Amino acid sequence: MIAAQASRTALRVALHRAAHQLLDVPTVFADPLAVRILGPKVEAAFRADPTQYDKTRFAPEMRAFMAVRARFAEEQIAQARAAGVRQVVILGAGLDTYAYRSAGSPSVTIWEVDHPATQAWKRDLLANAGIDAPAHLKFVAADLTREPLEGVLAAAGFEPHTGGVFSWLGVTQYMRMDDVFATLRYVASVTAAAGGITFDYSIAPQLLSPPERLAYDALAARVSAVGEPWLSHFVPADLLSALADSGFAVARDLDPQELLQRFAGDDAERLRLGRLARLMWAGAAPYSA
Repeated sequence: MIAAQASRTALRVALHRAAHQLLDVPTVFADPLAVRILGPKVEAAFRADPTQYDKTRFAPEMRAFMAVRARFAEEQIAQARAAGVRQVVILGAGLDTYAYRSAGSPSVTIWEVDHPATQAWKRDLLANAGIDAPAHLKFVAADLTREPLEGVLAAAGFEPHTGGVFSWLGVTQYMRMDDVFATLRYVASVTAAAGGITFDYSIAPQLLSPPERLAYDALAARVSAVGEPWLSHFVPADLLSALADSGFAVARDLDPQELLQRFAGDDAERLRLGRLARLMWAGAAPYSA
């Protein structure tokens, strides 16, 4: 990321999430705040003509993948909370709205961790949209390529011995592999008793088909052009092995297409889903994975 600039890719993710609410049938991931958080002017333009955000070749596939990953991540959070986990961490939160839609509880705390410039931008958008931060939410501004997650969460009151559930979507691709695993090792240590993490990752390009490789290269060039290049990708089997070595009791690699089928049933065929990335759950228990 550019140090003083809010993430451009976080905005693109938010636009895809908002467009999913208005354009796609079925709605795999319902988010009543997805359009509103963009601010009154953008919301009005969006509702007047949502197809303006549907111009690129890959837009429908990107929307479907982002809807599936968000739905799965929030299901994992719900399962963990039902099992007694009381600490929720949204890493690389961007314009994620989970904290503003989730049921409050005096015993549950949610931390949103993000780059300082991106988090400041989000807080301005929240204020402009009239979306109040709930009492159970804590904002943590941090650059995890420079500041270890352990330190920034400790400073924000996270209790490492009581377990936690983490959502980390659309981030690993933009971090160096050493930084990815430093974060994952810490998460493994604090979720050994309860909880875990959902994250997505880019598949190693050499494993892609020729058409998929063309799509990968095109998208990689696009994010690089806005100053946020992809830095990491993984071979699924190797990643599973590395997660075990990092201390996770359970690691499950998930095919987004299979999740789409689970969420949408017979309507799954109405959505096009990109296959350049996969989802992973790693933690102390499988929950709904």
